[in-house]
Amino acid sequence: MSKKKKRNRSQRKNEITKGIFTVLEKEPNQSFNYKQIASKLGITDTQDRNSLIKRLGQLKATDRIVEVERGKYQKKPSLHTYFTGKVDMTTSSNAYVIVEDVDDDIFVPFNRINKAFHGDMVEIFLKPKRNGKRPEGEVSKVLERRKSSYVGIVDKQKTFAFVRPTDPKMYTDIFIPLEKLKKANDGDKVLVQLGDWPDDADSPYGEVLEVLGKPGEHNTEIHSILAEYGLPYEFPYEVEQFAKTLDTSIKESEIAKRRDMRDVLTFTIDPKDAKDFDDALSFQQLENGNYEIGIHIADVSHYVVPDTILEDEAFNRATSVYLVDRVVPMLPEVLSNNACSLRPNEEKYTFSAIFEMDGKAKLINQWFGRTAINSNERFAYEEAQHIIETKQAKIPKDISIRGDAYTVSDAVKEAILKFDELAKIMRRARMDAGAISFDKIEVRFNLDENNEPEGVYFKESKDANKLIEEFMLLANRKVAEFIGKQKKTFVYRVHDEPDEEKLLALNGVISRFGHSINLRDRKSINSSLNQLLEDVKGKKEQNLVDTLAIRSMSKAIYTTENIGHYGLGFEYYTHFTSPIRRYPDVMVHRLLQHYLDGGKPPKETLYEEKCKHSSDMELLAANAERDSVKYMQIKFMEDHKDQEFLGVISGVTEWGIYVEIIQNKCEGMVRIRDIKDDYYVFDERQYAIVGERRKKVYQLGDEVYVMVKDTDLVKRHLDFSLIGKKE
Repeated sequence: MSKKKKRNRSQRKNEITKGIFTVLEKEPNQSFNYKQIASKLGITDTQDRNSLIKRLGQLKATDRIVEVERGKYQKKPSLHTYFTGKVDMTTSSNAYVIVEDVDDDIFVPFNRINKAFHGDMVEIFLKPKRNGKRPEGEVSKVLERRKSSYVGIVDKQKTFAFVRPTDPKMYTDIFIPLEKLKKANDGDKVLVQLGDWPDDADSPYGEVLEVLGKPGEHNTEIHSILAEYGLPYEFPYEVEQFAKTLDTSIKESEIAKRRDMRDVLTFTIDPKDAKDFDDALSFQQLENGNYEIGIHIADVSHYVVPDTILEDEAFNRATSVYLVDRVVPMLPEVLSNNACSLRPNEEKYTFSAIFEMDGKAKLINQWFGRTAINSNERFAYEEAQHIIETKQAKIPKDISIRGDAYTVSDAVKEAILKFDELAKIMRRARMDAGAISFDKIEVRFNLDENNEPEGVYFKESKDANKLIEEFMLLANRKVAEFIGKQKKTFVYRVHDEPDEEKLLALNGVISRFGHSINLRDRKSINSSLNQLLEDVKGKKEQNLVDTLAIRSMSKAIYTTENIGHYGLGFEYYTHFTSPIRRYPDVMVHRLLQHYLDGGKPPKETLYEEKCKHSSDMELLAANAERDSVKYMQIKFMEDHKDQEFLGVISGVTEWGIYVEIIQNKCEGMVRIRDIKDDYYVFDERQYAIVGERRKKVYQLGDEVYVMVKDTDLVKRHLDFSLIGKKE
């Protein structure tokens, strides 16, 4: 099957499903076999015909159609049409239910939600249209709760208490008997376990699991962010103790089983504040003039083995979480910062991808396997960047992570310069092959010893960052290709093609800034996207356009079903290079070694379940990280309430406009009701609000002056007062 067809498989399945219902609903009293349905849909392709037969069986099994006689199908007769879908609550307490294979989300008014919460999987039935109104749904059954615990504020009475959830999409408070309050006081922020919701009760019952602290205090709010997403902030005692009992000493008997590379020039390049170093590069020139490049990754799978509590904890977490003031690691510190961290002048066990490469970055040979290394140097990105820019071996004091100026050896300097040269060739080839270059601005904070924000800075990706990126991409791609071409069970990192509707919407937004995307074909889309991202660099709309462009893309996920990686332009791709902080990389190491040892492919279903869990946890971690940045932005803006800022309108809704301050990328809202010079209404077509009397327009992309009106660390709201447009 071609790569294109694989990418469109999900879309084609939806089209076939819609086609089946179109045929059956058009003549609800008739029954049809698959040949008749295929004929009516114009399906002649063998693969699509097989998909049609399979889908008919699935729809019958889920009771969405009926088989009236062998091989003949009919629309299910019913007063109501039943669906299964996911609840998407609005802040007005109404909801929509998102149903696979149905074009439009089904509206459910609040009085028909029937105790369903945001994100729940529910069964609903669709009521017939009346008087020309749109059809509405009613939840008939909650099939699966998305979450069982909520963060909220205690409202304590004499004989009972309520917890008011801070989640704006949670429409009810939770009743707590005093004996289940766990010593929480009135006004405390807590994590509460959801219990039963009796038919005669106005609120569900619950039990306090943990008292997080007083609202607004730093640790309370950071722990609340983690708790909201079900993410831990400390390891269970027994996991910590198990990790401490591991033998982390380096043994010659173990090295004898590995490729010994301790004498090869090796170093790490990481952020200056990094605590764990899970990748290192080695370099040596061969007698034939080519270069041997080693990409060495911490051998986490040597220590984290199946059927242990350490393995269970790593799997459950699936990823490290990088909050604004701390890292919540996937592995205990004895591993993440010590045994598995490739610190300088320490012997370490590694899993490596080693390549022979000529001066034009052409691959001659490759080797994968377990190794032992001893890193000679540790560099920060800024130090490596200085060597690349100046071609000098001396690192000045102001960028040195050692505290004083120092000089690297000529061998190290030449290795870094050669790595940079090869990386630029590889990056150029990647871009020419259709990869998309997302270099989104990342906001960072300078924090004092009390975690108070003293200033904002932006993380830049320079040549030293891109050097590491290219060689990590190389290792990930070649490991995936090595196994993928053998057609064996494996863990891939895949990225589907972007949704055409999202690209059209993006085009509509960026046209406001004088930009456009050519949607003619894939090559045109990628080329014009790269040009767009280059054109907005340094401009007021850069962060907005970068964010919207990323949102228009499909989300990358882990799966055993390879469809390639659209954004990178790779037919095979995986995650091999960060096992200290990502569980899928541990799976990749295990599978790769299993195959190198001649093992047979394990069942895909087990790994697919683990991939799904890893993708889900990655999304939760990303949301928590985003919320922590938002929290710190609000905290930073608390001390700037009397200051006027220039911002750009980054979003427009029916209740207000979002404004992103150009200077520090903090985003807040100007509520429509607070703009007093006119009565403003939302114009969805123009991405604007328009004054009814004076016709003044505030449109997406306009530059405006604002001041801080209100900051709320608990609800993570930042409100601005609008001063006016920049003329």
